[in-house]
Amino acid sequence: MVGPRAWIGGLFNRSANRRNERFHDYHLTPPQEERLQRLQERLQTPFDESRPDHQAALRDLWRIAFPNVVLNGLISEQWKDMGWQGPNPSTDFRGCGFISLENLLFLAKNYPASFQRLLFKQGGNRATWEYPFAVAGINVSFMLIKMLDLFSEKPRCLPGMNFVRILGEDEAAFDVLYCVAFEMMDAQWLAMHASYMEFNEVLKVTRRQLERELSLEDIDRIQDLPAYNLLYQAQKVTLDNFRRDLNYEDRDHF
Repeated sequence: MVGPRAWIGGLFNRSANRRNERFHDYHLTPPQEERLQRLQERLQTPFDESRPDHQAALRDLWRIAFPNVVLNGLISEQWKDMGWQGPNPSTDFRGCGFISLENLLFLAKNYPASFQRLLFKQGGNRATWEYPFAVAGINVSFMLIKMLDLFSEKPRCLPGMNFVRILGEDEAAFDVLYCVAFEMMDAQWLAMHASYMEFNEVLKVTRRQLERELSLEDIDRIQDLPAYNLLYQAQKVTLDNFRRDLNYEDRDHF
């Protein structure tokens, strides 16, 4: 190619090369390197149904989700009520490992309002065929791992680079980002009036939005992401409802 078009193409190629060099040549601080390594070690841990601590984590998730329902066993048809594909959740973890269970537990313990709303599909105009909660959660974990390029020695994309910078300041950054991503995915699901067969497309749209937000220059914490408001609002609505119910109970005493 010759002429102006060749010049434009060469300019774009040089710009792309400079961006790629920036993504490859940056250096991690000691805290960033240490925390990224620990996160990558978590990614390498498969779910092992023979390990007592993994069994306990799974039971803990059930207890938080259904506190008034006795679990019959780690292999039980009851697990389908949480959105697992079959009676043995361990088969669903094969695609992502133990970290996906840790992510679900982090959501349940730290953002209980969001956990309950997502699990029981509360709010919004819901589809007849909804996405299965637990399996969707595993897919969100896997999407984040790929999006942030976490299997590389160090991320080679702008969202991943910015994430590692945040991780250096907050070791829980991945787990908090997971909670944001799950809420964002559900918001996209409702906005797109999606049904079961469209889940992958919803996940793609969610990923693109997260990539845009993680590429912003003024993001120093996961809490700075615009989408973090989805988590905040879910907790605020629950707190407001609790206060309202408490006021009603106080009135009943008079």
